[in-house]
Parts: sequence; structure tokens; C-alpha cells
Amino acid sequence: MAEEKKQKPEKKPQKKQEKKPAKQAEPKGEKKKAVVAKVPSRVKERYREQIVPALKERLGYESVMAVPRLEKITVSMGLRTGKDKDARARIEEAAADLTTITGQKPMQTVARRAVAGFGLREGQPVGLQVTLRGDRMYDFFDRLVSVAIPRVRDFQGLPRRAFDQAGNYSLGIREQSVFPEIDINKLTHVQGMNVTLTVRSRKPEDAAALLEALGLPLVRI
Repeated sequence: MAEEKKQKPEKKPQKKQEKKPAKQAEPKGEKKKAVVAKVPSRVKERYREQIVPALKERLGYESVMAVPRLEKITVSMGLRTGKDKDARARIEEAAADLTTITGQKPMQTVARRAVAGFGLREGQPVGLQVTLRGDRMYDFFDRLVSVAIPRVRDFQGLPRRAFDQAGNYSLGIREQSVFPEIDINKLTHVQGMNVTLTVRSRKPEDAAALLEALGLPLVRI
């Protein structure tokens, strides 16, 4: 008998593997933003919870809405760049310092007219200015009164005569280095600044009471 041919084992049909959907690539430059809990300003909270009720009773206001409040803070720098060859670099450096100090990018102020004696042209940048409101305003005020002003050499208190008739207060700072955010070793120009505290109040005396309660170190009467 002829040898029976060995039958090859039948191949079992293989199951088709389902293809997994390809992961979509995230667009370049877009990263997931971390959710950060916003911490309320301690000065703002103290104003609402402690200062408003105290001033309402002390100053005799009938409504808490009438109690004086800090509306905005304006920080400005004057720049003498008329005959300065490195004017652009100086403006950029001052703008970077002001941004670091306030947390907000400043706007340039320009000359309204030409002054030949100072080499000043109409439209030439002469300063920088930042207007702070809300939480950023309170945060800056906190650092101003608790850190920057105490670092001023031979400081003996702020004069009370700096109030205007509307109750707004202005003060000058000679050097930006009193703010710890500024690295003294990297400074090439010492730059002063003006700070104006705009207060909504009925009279300057009430504005002074508010700013003192917030921590502004006015000279004691």
C-alpha cells in the first residue's frame, strides 16, 4: 500500500486585531495650564473685615458704601533721555524694572512739545506709567508699606502735607532698589519714581484715616 500522505494541519483563522485609534498630537506651543488657587490679598481682606466697620463707626458714616476706599495706585517714572545716546536701552531697563516691581507692563508717556534747550522733541518718550487696580493694587500697596518704605535710609515717616484737596496722597521714592525684586548688582541706572494713591473720600482727613489704617506710615500728629 502506498504510504498515505500526511495531511497538513489546518490553520486556524486568525482574529483580526482591532486597530487602536491613533493619539492626536497636541498643537505645538500649547500646554495644559495648571489650575492655581488664587490667594486673596491680605490687605484687601483686612480692609473689608476690619477697617470698613471700624471707620464706619469712627467717622460716623451711615453706610459701609460711604466709607473711604483706595481706588487705584499710579506709579510713574520720569526719564531724562533728551541728550542720552543710550536712551532706548535706558527706557527698556526702566520699563523692565517697573514691570518687575508692579507686575504690570507700563505705558510710555511722551513730550507734548519740543524743548530745544533739553534736546527734547515732540513725541519723544519722557516717562513710564502704570495704573494698578483691584488685587494687584492691594498687593503692591502691601509690599510698598511693609517692605519698600522701611528700607529707605533714615526714614522717619511720610509727611501729611502731601494730601491734595481730594484726599489723594503722593510720595516719591529715590531709588527703585528699595524693592527687593530689583537686583542691585544688575542695575546700570538709579531710577526714582512717584507713587500716587487715589482715594475716594469726602475729605482729606478721612482719606488719611483710611491710609493709616491700611498701614501707610504717616508722621504722627
